[in-house]
Amino acid sequence: MKLWDKGTSVNSLVENFTVGKDREMDLYLAKFDVLGSIAHAKMLQSINLLTKVELAELQVELVEIYKIIEKGDFRIEDGVEDVHSQVELMLTRKLGDTGKKIHSGRSRNDQVLLDLKLFTRSEIQKLVESVCELFDKLLTKAIMNRDYLMPGYTHLQVAMPSSFGLWFGAYAESLVDDLVLLKAAYQITNQNPLGSAAGYGSSFPLDRQMTTDLLGFDSMNYNVIYAQMGRGKIEKTVAFALSSIAATISKFAFDVCLFMSQNFGFVSLPDELTTGSSIMPHKKNPDVFELVRSHCNKIQAIPYQISLMTNNLPSGYFRDLQLLKEVFLPAFQELQDCIGIAGFAIDNMTVNTNIMDDDRYKYAYSVEDVNKLVMQGVPFRDAYKQVGTQINSQTYEPSRDLNHTHAGSIGNLCLDEIAEKMVAVVEGYDFEQIEKAYSELLG
Repeated sequence: MKLWDKGTSVNSLVENFTVGKDREMDLYLAKFDVLGSIAHAKMLQSINLLTKVELAELQVELVEIYKIIEKGDFRIEDGVEDVHSQVELMLTRKLGDTGKKIHSGRSRNDQVLLDLKLFTRSEIQKLVESVCELFDKLLTKAIMNRDYLMPGYTHLQVAMPSSFGLWFGAYAESLVDDLVLLKAAYQITNQNPLGSAAGYGSSFPLDRQMTTDLLGFDSMNYNVIYAQMGRGKIEKTVAFALSSIAATISKFAFDVCLFMSQNFGFVSLPDELTTGSSIMPHKKNPDVFELVRSHCNKIQAIPYQISLMTNNLPSGYFRDLQLLKEVFLPAFQELQDCIGIAGFAIDNMTVNTNIMDDDRYKYAYSVEDVNKLVMQGVPFRDAYKQVGTQINSQTYEPSRDLNHTHAGSIGNLCLDEIAEKMVAVVEGYDFEQIEKAYSELLG
């Protein structure tokens, strides 16, 4: 079944190539296609393109299809082009001509764009919840290990004293900014494109505000051409936000891989979280974090893939956009998997509490001793030379006393303030509005 079928056949080679992986990818969108169809049907009845009886029949059948999808029993049949066609076919089998009426006033162009936005909103909500869980794990580790020192590095050279509290806390705060960026992408996503049809509107008196409210959108894409221009833009914008989260996790994974090596020995994982070597019996490899790093680096490439697939397209719909699904839709689960396993490993991570006792790190205290001389009235440049001379002559011995008090330093981690920042960001998402809208749609 094809919604555009006018009685002419298409070469099977062409059909297989143009359909591609759409049937597989559209399973991600199935329940959102049904939700959009319920809202659209309600709107059609309000402008007298459906009777109240027809609407009631459509609602019953659409809710049944939704339940089938939720059970995991929904499939797109052979010969059916996409999820939109499958849903309409199921309605038509049950309701005859009434099922054929539901497409009035919309195109597959605005239908798939709506599905993508509803899917993306849902995935962002789940992602925010997962990121918050990872944030809590990092913050808990920061609190537990706030007093344990470790060397900080610049240019991968020992620089100044740091702490595990500072290290874990850094990645927690990074996730806050990642959710700020994701929130911006969410706000761009959370605008209703339905009613833009093929990108040029409809001669039917569609009530676009009604579908906006029914689906829990904050607003709508008012200009119908711009609504269609959102295809590709939405995916790229959200993908940049996903890549920001992935970048934070990838950097943390790199740190762990480095810090687990024998040359560092800062952190360790239990044996059951590591792998071994086929010929070296002593090996304990951090494969989890190596794979997390690689997956997250792969995710960071997605916005650039989308850019290359869309950057030379003019306004209007083009079939090129179909391929974005293959890049974009699976990315959420891939990132979720990385967040989940990274959190599990963090829970089981042990830190080395005596690192700074090793003399190889004694020069990390040199800045502290320069500052102490300055506090005694020695000009900074003279104090710097004095300590530098001791280091060069190998007579330097650190005092190892630390007195960091300013906000965000070793002695004042500001973990409560970081937690408050996260709460403020998450409160701005307002997912409750969507959940309420869906509940009312499904009766």
